[in-house]
Amino acid sequence: MKDYHINIFYSDEDNCYIADIPDLPHCSACGETVDEALKEVQIAKRLWIEAAREIGREIPEPRYKPVYYQAV
Repeated sequence: MKDYHINIFYSDEDNCYIADIPDLPHCSACGETVDEALKEVQIAKRLWIEAAREIGREIPEPRYKPVYYQAV
């Protein structure tokens, strides 16, 4: 199954981790940890897609392969 690529980075300015999905404009979330940011952006993705369907907006296909890693 294809899924959307997620970027996660730490923002000194916001003092939290930011997660975003480049294929879904303005779909992002933040959290105190990487795991929390990831969980929150998954919720944001679901809501983004639901809202797009409701208003008849095209939902872009994922362009990137998701990257899975385990933090050491």
